[in-house]
Amino acid sequence: MTEWDEALSRWVWVIVQSDGGGEQFLGQVDADLNISFIPAFPEKDAALMGLGRLAREKGMTYEAQAIRLDDLRARAGQNGFAVFVLDGEGRIVERH
Repeated sequence: MTEWDEALSRWVWVIVQSDGGGEQFLGQVDADLNISFIPAFPEKDAALMGLGRLAREKGMTYEAQAIRLDDLRARAGQNGFAVFVLDGEGRIVERH
């Protein structure tokens, strides 16, 4: 396995939103870059810190869940989203 493959198969944390009927990843829009993306975080604590910096909808519940980065990239791509790995302060660490 190459270093790139190992990096993509690692686990990241995403925010999942639910209205009680179903769950979906919390997506964001970067107006400056004109791109829709799903924020991912390297650690659960960073995801929980980052949640306060993300745009959210009223009436939804939010929780951090772990997912493999390669799986997240595939699901995001199928729905027209990029994946940005962020730190707890909301800074972009990686773009996928």
